Amino acid sequence: MQDVLDTVERWRAEGRRVAIATVTAVKGSAPRAPGSKMAVADDGRWAGSVSGGCVEGAVLAEANEVLAGGGPRLRTYGISQGRAWEYGLACGGVIDVFVEELR
Repeated sequence: MQDVLDTVERWRAEGRRVAIATVTAVKGSAPRAPGSKMAVADDGRWAGSVSGGCVEGAVLAEANEVLAGGGPRLRTYGISQGRAWEYGLACGGVIDVFVEELR
């Protein structure tokens, strides 16, 4: 977590706008706990993780929309345990992720 905060401070010092994605709830098995964070800068750089890779791409897209003026949003991502292995995912839980611009 400290690495993400240090990175955000550096980006802000560079004058970058930053979106923060936070895991707010977990149902079932998930690689990251509530409170896990991912930061996305307006130049495309990112730090941290909300899912260990399973949904980072979708969260990056949401963060970019937020930074483009789309407003904060809560999204739910998940897949059943039975289908998780079919897609090469090690977990089958559901996570809620809140994405907002850091002000």
